[in-house]
Amino acid sequence: MTADRAAAELLTRAPGRRPRVGIVLGSGLGDIADRIADSVAIPYGELPGFPVPSVSGHAGRLVVGSLGGVDVACMQGRVHAYEGNGFDALRTAIRALKRAGCDTLILTAAVGSLRLEVGPGRLMAISDHLNLLGANPLTGPNDESFGDRFPSMTDAWDPALRALLKDVAAGQGLDLAEGVYAAYAGPSFETPAEVRMMKTLGADAVGMSTVPECIIARHCGLRVVGCAVVTNLGVGLSDGPVDHHQTLSAATAAAGDLERLLIGFLERLYQQEGPRS
Repeated sequence: MTADRAAAELLTRAPGRRPRVGIVLGSGLGDIADRIADSVAIPYGELPGFPVPSVSGHAGRLVVGSLGGVDVACMQGRVHAYEGNGFDALRTAIRALKRAGCDTLILTAAVGSLRLEVGPGRLMAISDHLNLLGANPLTGPNDESFGDRFPSMTDAWDPALRALLKDVAAGQGLDLAEGVYAAYAGPSFETPAEVRMMKTLGADAVGMSTVPECIIARHCGLRVVGCAVVTNLGVGLSDGPVDHHQTLSAATAAAGDLERLLIGFLERLYQQEGPRS
């Protein structure tokens, strides 16, 4: 039995429910998982092949329960390319969510903004991405049971889901920006020259994650919607250096708005599509 299949069986058997939506929580956003009702938390270490984060702000638990009236499986913490463990564990985690019954994946992240008018504390819906990691998580043998060797990334970030997210935000009075996410390998923060390059390429925000999960998810047929929390302006766009503690603090401060938005989004998603047959 493959690791993703074994993990999927464990995460559905332990809580006794079949999740419909997967959620990945980024740096400083893990407290959102505390709002999940009737939850069961499974440490990643107990799920075959799952990644174990080594960075502060990432708890490393899968929380299964109900949020906004929808059964969810929430990854409380993620791994990053710079942690040096490749993409095997990340592929296992996302594919396990698919096998467990998820058809939609919500990705969240803490990002640096490349637009002066979108400052710290703002939320940004992800419309597209630039993969500047120097690697692709689908490199290696292709598992045809999940998807084609050469998956399309056209509309990788589902336009209909993003439109719903924007509509919910407007109804809540949230000032939701929208933009292209550039994935930067890290762990060092970007240089001012790299920020200028990314702006020239069309990026609106930069982070060190999220894009691999999107690529894996699209390969196996999951719909993807993303929302980022702006924690800082990119290097060179403001005074002073950026550090990880600043990122965590700013993300935590904005987590309440993101939590409210995600719950409203799930409530509407459920109403639109109805209960699982």
